[in-house]
Amino acid sequence: MTEIHTYRQPVLDELARHGLKPLPTTSPQELRDVVRDLYKYEIRRLKGELLARRFPRSHYAGHVIELRKRYRLLSIPMELWTV
Repeated sequence: MTEIHTYRQPVLDELARHGLKPLPTTSPQELRDVVRDLYKYEIRRLKGELLARRFPRSHYAGHVIELRKRYRLLSIPMELWTV
């Protein structure tokens, strides 16, 4: 039997920022995995830019903090994603 999930609007808004629009049958775990993979890609890209010296090492922490803000959904327990 397929489980139906009703997502909170702020969660849907955050998912939409990453190009995700879940169906009611999409599990929170599937969505979290996708968002986590996007974050990992971005952090690797950022590290690559640092190693390519596209910005000073002293700016790296600030870039990481900004990236974490864009992926704040990962800090919210999945149990709180749905109503």
